[in-house]
Amino acid sequence: MATLLHIDSSVFPAGASASRAVTDAFRRTWEEQHPEGTVIYRDLATNPVPHITADAHTAGFAEPATHTPGQASAFAERVRLIEELEQADAVLIGAPMYNFSIPSTLKAWLDNVILIGRTAMSEDSKVKGTPVTIVASRGGSYAPGTPREGYEYVQNYLTATLTDTLALDVHFIVPELTMAPQNPAMSELVPLFEASRDRALQDATVKAKEFAERFAA
Repeated sequence: MATLLHIDSSVFPAGASASRAVTDAFRRTWEEQHPEGTVIYRDLATNPVPHITADAHTAGFAEPATHTPGQASAFAERVRLIEELEQADAVLIGAPMYNFSIPSTLKAWLDNVILIGRTAMSEDSKVKGTPVTIVASRGGSYAPGTPREGYEYVQNYLTATLTDTLALDVHFIVPELTMAPQNPAMSELVPLFEASRDRALQDATVKAKEFAERFAA
């Protein structure tokens, strides 16, 4: 049966997080389609992975037999995360925008799983082509044609790392204007936020079914 790797990185809990609401909709639909499947879940806000250290970095470019004890320990943590990604038939990532970019916890996960010669820049990569759905929520709007279009660093960055570097099959769902209900200055944008939220939830359900059908064949 198919395996889904589900990663959340919002600092807000379920019920208060726009990205978690959409990833939850995707996951529930996926599980309905794959009741006997496996879901590997990582909540990077409550259980962050180690940030890359010198030992973890240099170990990736050295033969295991030459690793120091520090390198061996740090690299073992990287391999554990890489193997989770390699085992996944599909990946779901909640990636809210904080200060124009992704949460540092998600960046730490990416730094661990991007390993040149294994997951990146390798013809033998086991992750190449894996479908990934990214829920890139944001408090405002950074869509093409908006005043803040030039500050959109989430989709640009994740495209560079996941598509161009890891050769994953990346799909974005973008709930925007999520601060409208809390910010009086954005009150007139609440209807647009609600429409964006509803569209994102629908897109999550459709994408989960689409991926599920791919692995049911």
